[in-house]
Amino acid sequence: MKIILNKEFNTLDVWFDDPKKEAISEETGEELILKKDKHGKIIGIEKLNVLPSKSKNSGKNPFEVIVE
Repeated sequence: MKIILNKEFNTLDVWFDDPKKEAISEETGEELILKKDKHGKIIGIEKLNVLPSKSKNSGKNPFEVIVE
């Protein structure tokens, strides 16, 4: 599993498989993009606008990541 927080683009990517296998990106309409391989299997997700605006950010992360 690979987790990437991109502060520049304000996105959080979670990959369950090799990102190079991505062939399809499907928007869900909830600021979430499903990353799929050529067979339609979900291999990752991307959450848009994951961090609050700087005016609202008190320095705390608005999410928790747990990898088991």
